[in-house]
Amino acid sequence: MAIPTIGLALGSGVAHGWAHIGVLERLEELGIKPDVVAGTSIGALVGGVYLAGELDTLKKWALSLSRSGMLRYFDLQFSGGGLIGGRRLAKLLNESLGDKPFEKLGKPFIAIATELATGHEIWIRRGDLVQAITASYALPGFFPPVQVDGRWLVDGALTNPVPVSVCRALGARLVIAVNLNADFFGRSSHAARESTLTDWQSASMPVFTGDPVNAIRKRLFKGTGDTPSLFGVMVNALDIVQDRLSRSRLAGDPPDVVVAPRLGDFGLLDFEHAEAMMLRGRESVDRALPALNQALAVLA
Repeated sequence: MAIPTIGLALGSGVAHGWAHIGVLERLEELGIKPDVVAGTSIGALVGGVYLAGELDTLKKWALSLSRSGMLRYFDLQFSGGGLIGGRRLAKLLNESLGDKPFEKLGKPFIAIATELATGHEIWIRRGDLVQAITASYALPGFFPPVQVDGRWLVDGALTNPVPVSVCRALGARLVIAVNLNADFFGRSSHAARESTLTDWQSASMPVFTGDPVNAIRKRLFKGTGDTPSLFGVMVNALDIVQDRLSRSRLAGDPPDVVVAPRLGDFGLLDFEHAEAMMLRGRESVDRALPALNQALAVLA
């Protein structure tokens, strides 16, 4: 039985993106290998690393992270276009991927970004892989925009959180979409999210030191009374935008199969829960297996 060209659309979701690793591992175990991959934000990171043959390296690094360990990769800056410089994360990616271009990945891959000046959705499909990935996850306010071919680019989640349309454009006959935002209504309450962000404040104390830095840290991670913190507002706003836009885009261009990890009890900054989120990714593939088998049979 001939297998149709399979496209894999890896959606945005900040720390929830660790579930993508579990999804990819389980698909491989089932003998389902994508012919084309498109990724947005953390989906671009995982997708690019996967096609570069470095998924195990990323997995080991993710599993090793503690909250304070992750914070050490957040190089705070007090000028420029974002609170976090992003240089440490880019250096880590360069150490794993080197200067590998898209052309050496072996399979078509597109990273989705958004042009800051126009709001246009940008498909990056050639050139420096690390630069494309960092542009795709350059969340406004957190990371500075990345200049690619003369254009300033920010997070692709602002225009196409789950890039099904991109897989179609790459020629996929069967598109599997991994939507990390499907469990929006199962997510934790405001109080729980603010508690998580307060935990980030506590974890940041030994990392970001000095009186001026401490004052800034408190403003970032801790609200006043019932008022949410700055990070709380930014994270919750991203949550809402991703959920609403994902629904709209998937309704307009539905995939053949949706894989939807149940991640509502994890915050978008819970990078230290990689193992649990990878497991949720694997479980979501098993739940979608009847639909996957049916789609493969129909299109064969």
